[in-house]
Amino acid sequence: MSRLDASSPSLKSAKRKINIFLHRQRWKKTLIFFAFVLLSFGFWYLQSLQQEYEIEKTIRIRYKNIPHEIVFADTVPDEIRVKIRDKGSVLLNYSFGRTFTPIEINMKDTPVNRGTVVLDEKAIESDIHKQLMTTTTLTGYEPAQINITYSKRMEKDLPVVFNGDIQYEPGFHLFEDMQITPAYVKVYAAESVLDTLTNIRTVYTEIKKADKTFTRALSLQKIEGVSINPETVTITVPIEQYTEKTLDIPVVITRIPDDYTVRLFPPTVEVTSSLPLNRYKDLEAEQFEIHIPFSELEDNLTGILPISLTKTPGWVRSSSISPDKIEFILEQHRKNN
Repeated sequence: MSRLDASSPSLKSAKRKINIFLHRQRWKKTLIFFAFVLLSFGFWYLQSLQQEYEIEKTIRIRYKNIPHEIVFADTVPDEIRVKIRDKGSVLLNYSFGRTFTPIEINMKDTPVNRGTVVLDEKAIESDIHKQLMTTTTLTGYEPAQINITYSKRMEKDLPVVFNGDIQYEPGFHLFEDMQITPAYVKVYAAESVLDTLTNIRTVYTEIKKADKTFTRALSLQKIEGVSINPETVTITVPIEQYTEKTLDIPVVITRIPDDYTVRLFPPTVEVTSSLPLNRYKDLEAEQFEIHIPFSELEDNLTGILPISLTKTPGWVRSSSISPDKIEFILEQHRKNN
């Protein structure tokens, strides 16, 4: 016998019990009671929607075409709080379906010198009424008038600085300076603010698994009270695969007196450099120097001297010396009379 056949009697028994319960007189009365309650609630809700109510909504303010040369003296309002009255059914549209378009203040033709832009009551009411239904009454709004006081900004050219982190694939590195275009941007702000700025940073940008040269447009970080032109720059990051090359470089002691001989152990050291793969053949021993003035040997009583590179190609990323210390012996010759 299958599981389905075995469970059939129990299912039939459960259905029979449910049917008996639903056909009981008490359960029928309960269903009828709840139906009337639900119906009464529906009539009450429909009636309440025909009554008038007052609600508060906000309309955003959008300032457009603001000249770069001006700065606002105070914080400008960014919204208007509107009180409207209408039937509940109409107000539902404002709460769930209808959206308000921002009120725009166009500052394109605003004079650059200090002044005030005023949006008076008539202008505000006109913009609000355009968005209300014909049956809706505007009962109030704040602020009743918008006054925008501004003055001329000072101008300054500031360098752009990359703000972020570049993670390279193993064996790949930056082989030239990053290029930022434009390298300088015009910054407009009040003189007191402008004096505190030394550069403009890009938005924080993280780049992972970089394995080739790339170009990317980046926005500049916004600073309150500061206008930047342009607001975006382009960065070019030159990336090249790197390798290592080891060369024998002689240690040279300079300005040795005629009556001295210097013996070095070892006389040459190995210099291992990290360099772009495409310039591997360009790297030669003559491009490195390890020069030590004789005076450093005279002042050294240990006979052991740390060494470092005194000349290296600018396009080599890094170099290490092995060994990084040498031993020396000074031999002084007797002068013949």
